[in-house]
Amino acid sequence: METKPYFHDAKYYETDQMAVVHHSNYIRWFEEARIDWLEQMGIPYDAMEARGIIIPVIGVTAEYKTMTRFKERVRIESRLDFYNSVRFTVSYRVYNDATGELRCTGTSSHCFVDRDYKPIILRKAAPDYDAIFREALADRENG
Repeated sequence: METKPYFHDAKYYETDQMAVVHHSNYIRWFEEARIDWLEQMGIPYDAMEARGIIIPVIGVTAEYKTMTRFKERVRIESRLDFYNSVRFTVSYRVYNDATGELRCTGTSSHCFVDRDYKPIILRKAAPDYDAIFREALADRENG
């Protein structure tokens, strides 16, 4: 299952006094890219929530490599690194789209909960979504 990268143009308000994108914005960009990635895989976030499935963030990492500046277009590549029907982890690579220079790498870890915030097993709650996650993980392991 191939997905396309997500693109983001760095906004002025995302920069700090040094005229570079503030580090906290990369976490927001990870979320934007993850929502887009899920949509491309056939799991629109709003549809998932309508089915009573919520995927809170339980951990996030970011390692900053080089600076992103105002108006720079970045390309964010997302991929599934771990999935077990209860939790999953997505990794991100943020590049300057024009030069290909790596700006940041990171991960976000999630679990599946219901509307009462009780853990659920996706394999039982939504077998169709579970199959999509399993296919994405198999693709990653095979390629």
